Amino acid sequence: MGLRADVQTGIAAAFDSALADAVRSFTLTRVTGTNYDPLTGEETQATETFQGRGVFGGFKTEQVDNEHILATDEKLTVLQSEIGTDPKIGDDIDGKRVMNTWQDPASVAWTVQLRDA
Repeated sequence: MGLRADVQTGIAAAFDSALADAVRSFTLTRVTGTNYDPLTGEETQATETFQGRGVFGGFKTEQVDNEHILATDEKLTVLQSEIGTDPKIGDDIDGKRVMNTWQDPASVAWTVQLRDA
């Protein structure tokens, strides 16, 4: 096993034990396009959904600048192996819009900035 696999395994184990009370399941929804029905004239959005779990929290006071990060923004930490896709700006996670994403240097986890839609 490499370092990345070791870290993922350790954090996944913590998600199941020590952090279990803080870990929450979520659904990521991504709009992949629109479908137009010429008979009705209606457009519907085509979406993909992904299930994952992670730790939801807030940003530190010194990170809040009320321009890029608001005091009401939520921070989600999720293992890359837990979600099946890379979160992207504009995705929806449980009714909140993804504003930004950061990947850790070992490519083990994502930090996702969420804002009420």
